[in-house]
Amino acid sequence: MPRALITGITGQDGLYLSELLLSKGYEVFGLVRGQNNPKLDVLRRVAPEVQVLTGDLTDVSSLVRILAVAQPDEIYNLGAVSFVAYSWENAALTTDVTGKGVLNMLEATRLYAGDDIEKVRFYQASSSEMFGKVQDVPQRESTLLWPRSPYGVAKVFGHYMTINYRESYGMHASSGILFNHESPRRGPEFVTRKVTMAVARIKLGLQDSLTLGNLDAKRDWGFAGDYVEAMWRMLQQPVADDYVIATGETHSIRDLLDAAFKAVGVDDWARYVEQDPRFMRPAEVDLLVGDASKAREVLGWKPAVGFDELIKLMVEADLAEQSALVH
Repeated sequence: MPRALITGITGQDGLYLSELLLSKGYEVFGLVRGQNNPKLDVLRRVAPEVQVLTGDLTDVSSLVRILAVAQPDEIYNLGAVSFVAYSWENAALTTDVTGKGVLNMLEATRLYAGDDIEKVRFYQASSSEMFGKVQDVPQRESTLLWPRSPYGVAKVFGHYMTINYRESYGMHASSGILFNHESPRRGPEFVTRKVTMAVARIKLGLQDSLTLGNLDAKRDWGFAGDYVEAMWRMLQQPVADDYVIATGETHSIRDLLDAAFKAVGVDDWARYVEQDPRFMRPAEVDLLVGDASKAREVLGWKPAVGFDELIKLMVEADLAEQSALVH
């Protein structure tokens, strides 16, 4: 039975990845920072077979201890301070966890593997936010990185450190440069979930309006359940490498509003939506759209869920959740 360790296991991706690996017969271990993690109950409901271990990405000694217990064949480093807007308020913490935490995990893995460095396969969750002020459209693995947020800068550090460990020590370490991926499990602080939850509440008469920032920002949005399949496929390759994972389609916040309100039968959303400068980013990423042709050719991966289907899925899940809260 293969063994896997997932950091950030209570996040959206960690939950989907847990389900995927368990379905493939893995023994799955999950790293959480403390037992009072509010999302632990969700993990236990979604994937009760996961064995939870307590540690911290900022404490390399705890990571060494956890690896000795889990003895993983595969490590998926998904743990991060992952809300981009928050990173301007807490740049130092974001750097410690999202950047230096990758180095800690890589070093703990190297120490655990010892002379048999290739016995463990390592996945790093890189991000399209690394492209920032984009130098190519669409963005591919070779595109120059120009991050525009403390989060993006931290992700670039982790990305290059993963490459460095691969090249310096021969570690089977791959990075997935994942473009925005969403689901009903996405946190309500993220714009997609903020929109779908608000649309559900407006439909149910629980709120009157929705306040957003830049409606013209564009993203390449896919379904998180599709994207964790790509993570797993990377670690099954004989040679480690880096891959852009994306749909290749770009949509604006306006498109997101169109799709979400359409799911509840509203064609004109203008009367429900307000803009507030406080929700504008200090440095915006204007146009993110990925070229996943390498992943398609090498991994045999392509997204299964389209944009409209994804947003409809999220709105319906939020309608069900909000209705249950009322009743």
